[in-house]
Amino acid sequence: MKLRLMDLLACPMCKKFPLKLLIFSIEERGKPKELPSKCPLYCALKGGWVKDVKPTDDECLECFSKEVVEGLIICEECYRWYPIIDEIPHMLPDDLRVADPVEELEFMKKWIERFPKEVLERGKPFNEENLKEMRVKRARRPGQ
Repeated sequence: MKLRLMDLLACPMCKKFPLKLLIFSIEERGKPKELPSKCPLYCALKGGWVKDVKPTDDECLECFSKEVVEGLIICEECYRWYPIIDEIPHMLPDDLRVADPVEELEFMKKWIERFPKEVLERGKPFNEENLKEMRVKRARRPGQ
């Protein structure tokens, strides 16, 4: 996922903008020779409103060269979290997420040490309690 995408994303459930980005894995891609455009509202590279952080053209070129491979997008309003897996932000509404929670719970398990405490405690639609339930269900499966 390109960092500049954070200028466009809002929480699918409560519509809050901007969202918080935690980067777990990032790759450098080739810098463009010229700046395609600047983000009009929110600068993910500097983590703030463009009018406040005033990114330079060089910083914007640097931003365009980065690709978030794995990370976490957090809505600080409703405590929903959305994983970035293999460069793709998974930003579905709750009803579609809870239908098949395995991928997201596995992501949480993998990166649990990097999850903020408030998301682990109050995160929606999944939190640390859901992860414990998944472990219990797996332990109860016959033949394993």
